[in-house]
Amino acid sequence: MITECERRVLAAIDAEQIAAVTAELIAAPSENPGQTEERTVAVLEAACRRAGLQVERRPVAEGRENLFAALAGGDRPGLLFLGHSDVVPAGPGWSADPFLARRDGDRIIGRGASDMKGGLAAIVAAMCALRTVGVRPAGEIRLACTVDEEDLGLGIRALAADGLAGEFAGCVVAEPTDLELVIACRGDSYLELQLSGVPAHSGRPADGRNAIDAATRVLELIRADQAELARSQDRLLGSGTWSVGRISGGRGTSIVAPDCTVWVDRRLMPDERPQQIAERLAARADRAGITGDGIGLRIEVTMEMPGFRTPVDDPLVRTVRDAARDLGVEPEVTGWTAACDGGFVARDLGIPTVVMGPGGLNDQAHQVDESVSLDELVRAAKRYALLAMRVPESPGRGAD
Repeated sequence: MITECERRVLAAIDAEQIAAVTAELIAAPSENPGQTEERTVAVLEAACRRAGLQVERRPVAEGRENLFAALAGGDRPGLLFLGHSDVVPAGPGWSADPFLARRDGDRIIGRGASDMKGGLAAIVAAMCALRTVGVRPAGEIRLACTVDEEDLGLGIRALAADGLAGEFAGCVVAEPTDLELVIACRGDSYLELQLSGVPAHSGRPADGRNAIDAATRVLELIRADQAELARSQDRLLGSGTWSVGRISGGRGTSIVAPDCTVWVDRRLMPDERPQQIAERLAARADRAGITGDGIGLRIEVTMEMPGFRTPVDDPLVRTVRDAARDLGVEPEVTGWTAACDGGFVARDLGIPTVVMGPGGLNDQAHQVDESVSLDELVRAAKRYALLAMRVPESPGRGAD
């Protein structure tokens, strides 16, 4: 049941303020790779300061800073909201300038509207409403906005390595889920397969060892492993998957290829580790007789984003569900086959984590003419505000 204090906070959430901040963030391009997030972080900092929040920046790389905005609370563990400041490149095909936000009825259109500048604006609006009404939550409410989520995850890696001052009972990642409650998320990894062979004249191919031929045999092992993975399906997450993204090799048509490199995306189940996957693949190649006799194989993990799974009975999950119900919605509890920064928070910081944000992953994120519903942004802000006022107890922690 919503209390009178909560009603005042919900009434303080300003739709046009959310729209304005979303538009300002879109107008600060932060394509990745291609540009830094510096302009977007500056816009977000200004919005947080206008909301009366305590703001800190921490450098990650040249022109790239993680931003933290906090609303002080009581001495109980608080709540962490997580987002990212970068967007994927706009690319061609837009009906108008992708970095000039425009309205089409209820929808805000522009690169990052859904993934995830609208989500950031909703978090700021929720925290602003609490401060406007004068609510002091039971624990600190903090927004952490990282750089480089869309590429190598430099921002979240820096955050995980530095740790977080203070205790948090939970983390809500504001990635676009159509406001569905995601309690389990696959991870991701990039594997670079480097095969070496022996060059020779193509007229006498037996004199050499063809690295491209060896690569095709390794790819057969990957296809076989994919079929094996598909036979065991998790109810929320499906299975791990392989996807070959790029291949390059050889030095000329008349030369037996002495080298070949294959770049592979391997989606991870929450308990999988990419280094172990790489070692198993190398061992299979050795057992299959692919390596040796002039053929070498080196597998490097160039990116890892862990998955996570939060129990359905975790206090954070119960609190999120109750908040949605009190706002008239029975949230769908589901899993995500995509990956996000939340895996680092769950694995490295030990904070229970869920994903719930405005916008659509499959129909809007990374799409031409990306858009988000303003009504959905407002509904997200209201859920976030209720969560901030109902910070759940940490597991194992008794009542004060």
